Amino acid sequence: MYDLVTGLTISWSCWTLSCLFIAVLELPKPTKCVSGDAATEVEKHLSLGTTMLASGQLGDALTHYHAAIEGDPSNYLSYFRRATVYLAMGKARSALTDLDRVLELKPDFTAARLQRGNVYLKQGALDDAYIDYERVLARQPDADEAHANLELIDLLRGEFQMIDGFMEEQPTARDCREIMDALSRAIDACPWDATLLEQRSECHILLGDHHRAVADLRPTTRLRTDNRAAHLKISQLLYAMGLAEDSLTEVRECLKLDPDDAQCFEHYRLVKKLAKQIAAADSAAGEQRWDACVAAATRMLATETRVPAFVARAKSLQCRCLASAATDVAAAVAACTEVLTGDPNNVDALCSRADAHLLEDRYDDAIRDYQAAVNVDEESRRARDGLTRAQKLEKQSKKRDYYKILGVKRTARKREIEKAYRRLAMEWHPDKFSDEEEKKRAGAKFMDIAAAKEVLTDPEKRQKFDNGEDPLDPEDQQHGHPWGYQQGFNPFGHNTFKFHFN
Repeated sequence: MYDLVTGLTISWSCWTLSCLFIAVLELPKPTKCVSGDAATEVEKHLSLGTTMLASGQLGDALTHYHAAIEGDPSNYLSYFRRATVYLAMGKARSALTDLDRVLELKPDFTAARLQRGNVYLKQGALDDAYIDYERVLARQPDADEAHANLELIDLLRGEFQMIDGFMEEQPTARDCREIMDALSRAIDACPWDATLLEQRSECHILLGDHHRAVADLRPTTRLRTDNRAAHLKISQLLYAMGLAEDSLTEVRECLKLDPDDAQCFEHYRLVKKLAKQIAAADSAAGEQRWDACVAAATRMLATETRVPAFVARAKSLQCRCLASAATDVAAAVAACTEVLTGDPNNVDALCSRADAHLLEDRYDDAIRDYQAAVNVDEESRRARDGLTRAQKLEKQSKKRDYYKILGVKRTARKREIEKAYRRLAMEWHPDKFSDEEEKKRAGAKFMDIAAAKEVLTDPEKRQKFDNGEDPLDPEDQQHGHPWGYQQGFNPFGHNTFKFHFN
């Protein structure tokens, strides 16, 4: 049965809902301590409660048992039935209170004493459990479950003693490795013992396993009342794992218990600030506001410099957004290289650095990074598409490079491209030359300049070129014409200004 309090699976003999229900059905009918209409009403609630329990409607069953006890507070069987529901719901403390009341009303009720012994055992209260099991055996010497659990308690006492010996002083990772099996055995038997869970959590931390440390601490927030310390520690562990939103949720649970808790509030302020910066950076990246993304990532690094997960996340954002912004290639390459120093197999950082290399026409470096990304993750579409594009651009660079022809960067805006075109067109217009050889050379140069302007000022053609495909090259265009005359191309027909030569 999955225990709702601890999140652990418990396998002891009669604690499934079906077994509990059978136990309730086998109980004797309650003694009537009230009469008349009141007795009828109590019996009605008990009957409905049993029906609800049978169908798994624990909340409704509990409501009817509440009403039955209110109608007849002296009936021990009503308390026992309610305790059964509490146990099925994982509410051990409430069940224990009812079982105590049952044994106050009827000390010789063996089923209740056995049940209470089981609760004590699960809570790690070995001495109390031992007393109850011995009293069960005094009345029922053949009670196998009590015999088995007494033997288990003898073994557990040895385990507890060994664990406490290691944990009395500050344990080391080596100590934890030695007692981890003992801790796990003890917790299997006593899953509601908050101290055991805290001890194993501490060992998981020393062994570097924060996920398991959190899993052990979570049940203690319910096993102990007002356990703010556990909420804070869980939040701190989640923060150390780089899970800002989860950390924020957990520390808020601490503040719900006490809004004035100074330690929780201090941690809350830090986590809230960083979570807000992370959200801003992710939003900017998603909306392709690259400069805003870089700024938000920089603020993240100013807020948190100690936790490797957050530092790596901020630097990864810087890497991606600087490369996409394409305004500072050197900074983009440096940021991506820093990420890859700590995480050589970071596919996004490899692709972003490759993107940056392409902005400077460093084709070999880009191909090397894209290939490394593909080797890490063959399914990465970004890596595969990037590798294909880089290989095309390398091949293209050995032919015509329209950016180099105009002397502009790959990141140049349309206005810069047109300005460069006008300047070069004036410089190389054939009408400026009188010598036939020079006129012929200038004409060829002018054709290149006009072709570059044609491609780079047309968004669709420029995109093709940036992807490694020359829209004016017949080799790249299966149905194209010779590049200089494709689709009616006329380098002299596109001029919107006149040249005047003296």
